[in-house]
Amino acid sequence: MPRILLAEDDDSLRGFLARALERAGYEVTSCADGEEAAAVLDQEWDLLLTDIVMPGMDGIEVARLAAARHPGLPIMFITGFAAVALAANESAPLGAKVLSKPIHLREIVSEVERMMAAA
Repeated sequence: MPRILLAEDDDSLRGFLARALERAGYEVTSCADGEEAAAVLDQEWDLLLTDIVMPGMDGIEVARLAAARHPGLPIMFITGFAAVALAANESAPLGAKVLSKPIHLREIVSEVERMMAAA
């Protein structure tokens, strides 16, 4: 079963995302912030799905660590801040996908499936 590391500081959204991805057949490890996600990066992951704006370590920092430890790991960002999304395209690891909130759960699952198929 493909493994997804999910980092999202909004409790409700994190729960919705995890359940939607689990129903789609993925094993999801949910983290409430970047530090929590960074602590489990040494495990094997098939995709990193992270919010960009989080207290403490942000999603860009988590993605850079993940890309350094797992070259080629698919990375997807979700953010509610359009300006942050534009900046993320410049500072994120190569090939990372940025989705803007609000986003439908079905759309996220479809994007995850596309990224997993391309990896």
